Amino acid sequence: MSILSQKRQVTLPKELCDRLIVQPGDDLSIVEHLGRITLIKMKAGSSAGILRHLKIDEKMSDEASLQDALSEKHGVHPKRKRAA
Repeated sequence: MSILSQKRQVTLPKELCDRLIVQPGDDLSIVEHLGRITLIKMKAGSSAGILRHLKIDEKMSDEASLQDALSEKHGVHPKRKRAA
């Protein structure tokens, strides 16, 4: 069992590090969700191509895209202008 030190540090068991190929100096991302902490080993190129299925809407400006994303996040759906 790992214990949180006074400096808020945790030692990972060697067996776990060996199994997951985690080594000293590896870049780890710490994520909290619903009261749980998850460590994610950051690996260069691991997200390459993750957005390739998205299509670009050439008619939408960066500002319009930002406003659209913000309105969806806040549940507001303003009337959109039709392209001429």
